[in-house]
Amino acid sequence: MHENEVFTSSGLVRRLLRDQFPGWADLPLQRVDSYGTDHDIYRLGNELAVRLPRIGWATGQAAKEADWLPRLAPHLPLAVPVPIARGEPGDGYPFEWSIHEWLTGENADGTINDLEAAAVDLAGFVHALGQVDPADAPKRPPGARGAPLAELDERVQRSIHGLGPRIDGARTTRVWEGSLCASPHGPDDVWVHGDLLPGNLLVVDGKLSAVIDFGGLNVGDPACDLQPAWNLFSGPSRTRFQTELGVDDDAWLRGQGWVVFQTVSALAYYWDTNPGIVRQASHALDQVLNG
Repeated sequence: MHENEVFTSSGLVRRLLRDQFPGWADLPLQRVDSYGTDHDIYRLGNELAVRLPRIGWATGQAAKEADWLPRLAPHLPLAVPVPIARGEPGDGYPFEWSIHEWLTGENADGTINDLEAAAVDLAGFVHALGQVDPADAPKRPPGARGAPLAELDERVQRSIHGLGPRIDGARTTRVWEGSLCASPHGPDDVWVHGDLLPGNLLVVDGKLSAVIDFGGLNVGDPACDLQPAWNLFSGPSRTRFQTELGVDDDAWLRGQGWVVFQTVSALAYYWDTNPGIVRQASHALDQVLNG
């Protein structure tokens, strides 16, 4: 999927474990199938998961999650990953990697029984995350999740142009420009997950149970976390999500802008390499344009 991508294998994971965590090295090991883009995940025994970055830009996530998830978790109504250990580069593998507790569940792509109930649950998570004191949060890099949409304009325009006839570029541009015209978020940044896609939401027995993959964790505009309104919900469940969060029209427009950013960026980058991401992004963009 990526230039300079690092490929992993069960054999590599075994060798890393034997060198660094020998007490876990002989547990059953199975690669987890997913259309994730940044990490390879292996289930280790019944209770652990090994996460190895595939590309350099993902290498800071292990440290970020180890630092912040234990502080955030007590405030959140859904489960989040529990970091257990961090591994070092070794055996030719160049990145820091991590071991987490295994979280049971399927991703939220078509597995939720009651979408309105899920809208309430996920809105509760977004609200609770935004209530955690961000005073000690690290400074947000330019263009990171929760940034002002204007910082993303060049990338969005380039992606729309590059996609050509594969999307409705004129309508997508109109939605994006409408989002840019929305009143900006105020000065009080809040914690945002930044990547609330169906693949990052876990479901047990048809009900939302956990939120994973906090690589986009930042402080910024909470409209960034409105993306499930279009990538997961529709009709009454979308309305319920909006009502539960109490967002105004300008925030809703900025939320649409974040969906445009995520979808056109993903479609332009992964069109030929990741059909799962292309399917998800195409659905969300269609919902913004037609939903």
